[in-house]
Order: sequence, then structure tokens, then C-alpha cells
Amino acid sequence: MKKGRDFDARELSVFQKNEITEHHIYKHLSGKVGGVKNRRILSQIADDELRHYNIWKGYTGRDVNPDRFKVWFYTMVSMLFGFTFGIKLMEKGEKGAHAVYSRIPGSFKEINGIISDEEEHEQALLTLLDEDRLKYTGSIVLGLNDALVELMGVLAGLTFALHNTTVVALTASITGIAAALSMAASGYLSTKSDPGGKNPFMASFYTGVAYILTVLALITPYLVFEDRYVSLGLSFFIAVCIIGFFNYYISVARDLPFKSRFFEMVGLSFTVAALSFLAGYGIHALFPDMMM
Repeated sequence: MKKGRDFDARELSVFQKNEITEHHIYKHLSGKVGGVKNRRILSQIADDELRHYNIWKGYTGRDVNPDRFKVWFYTMVSMLFGFTFGIKLMEKGEKGAHAVYSRIPGSFKEINGIISDEEEHEQALLTLLDEDRLKYTGSIVLGLNDALVELMGVLAGLTFALHNTTVVALTASITGIAAALSMAASGYLSTKSDPGGKNPFMASFYTGVAYILTVLALITPYLVFEDRYVSLGLSFFIAVCIIGFFNYYISVARDLPFKSRFFEMVGLSFTVAALSFLAGYGIHALFPDMMM
């Protein structure tokens, strides 16, 4: 029986540390986010976490310091990638610890029920968070998708049609910038005609910036390496990294499946690139003297 009590004490100390750590994270974020509603929600969650901490403290009988690294890490992630992503990433990482609540025996079952209710309340509050970065994810997805599909196709075709990697990079960048401006203009017009409450300028801005940044990332290997096939391979690798990062971001921030979206985008981008590569090979075979 003593071992059971020792086990419970250790578990309670871990729970107590998690709660005070999350309290400090939410408290820091509540002072940094914009919007009265967002600040109020985060402050309320911070108070809930402190209440959880005090519940566990009533059983352990001692204070526990927060995990300073976690406080710094999740605060920085939230400031860089948006507080909704940072908070949901943190909550996702703490699911394992929260799942242990159900294994606490005896008199702790009542506390487990109280905290489960509080966790559900916090999740409900998180769904109320309003953040521009998430509001315009559709525009960012549009810019990324088009840039990845079109530019990988352009680069694959030009790689076989042209021998000079610098010429390939310049040609692709001109094509990419022109396409980005076109996509931004289309995004502005489509958002303006859609009564969804989004700012047309911001929608076009996010679409255009996502497109241009993707273009710059994909053409960089062609400016660094002279071997066109090495450059193409690295561009493929960069494309997969971009697809992986952004789909992970969306899957966490919007609670969407990761694998299906990731493989769908990779498959689409690589299919277009393969067809364009074959087209470039055909053009090179038909007009060998005209290729640089």
C-alpha cells in the first residue's frame, strides 16, 4: 500500500508541475495577444490552470516550480507561428500526462472528475480563439499549393530543356513572380465577392507572400549548385519539407488529419513535375540546337 501512495505522490507532483507550467504559459500569452476577447479567454484558462495546481498542492502539501524551458519554448512558438498553434501544440504534448489521471486510484477519482470537467471547459474556450493567421489559412494554402504545383512543374521542365542552372532559376523566378501577382489579384477579387468577413487586401497579401516565399525557396538550389539534377533533387526535397511543415501546422491548429493531406499534396506536386519533366525532355529532343 505504501508503494501505491508513493506512486500517487510522484504522479501528483508531475501533474502539479504541468499545471503551474501551463498557467505561466497562458499568463504570458494573455499579455501579448491582440484583442480583448482573446486576452480574456487566455486569462481565464490561466486561472483554471492555477486552480488545478492548487488542487494538486492540497494533496502534495508543497509548492512546485514551473518548467522554465517549456514556458519559454511554447511562448516563443506562439509568438512565431501564432498563439492558437502554440497552445494546441502544448495541449497535444500534454495529452499523455492527462491520460494518466484515469489511473489514479481511490480517493483521487473525485479530483480526476473535476479536472476532466475543467479540461473540457478549456477545450471549449480554445475553440473561441480568434486569430487572423488562422482566418487566412485558406489564402496561404492557395498560394502554397499553386506555387508548389506550378513551380515544381516549371523547374522540372526547364531542368531538362535548359542546361544552365542560373538561366533555369531566373526563368522560373520571373514565371513565379508573375504568377504570384496574378494569384494575389485573383485572391483579392474572389474574397471581395465572398461575404465571409475577410479583408480582401489581407487575403491577397497572404496568398502572394506565400507564393513568392515558396518560389524563392524552390529556386535557391539552382543559384547555389551548377548540376541541374542535384538542384532539381534539392528543390523536390525543399518542396516536401514545405508541404510537411505547413500540413503539420494546419493539422495542429485546425485539428485536421495530417497524413492524408500531406500525401495528397506531395502526390499532386510530383505528378505535375514528372509530366513537365517529360515535356521538357521531349522539347529538348525535338529542338536540341535551340536549348541553352
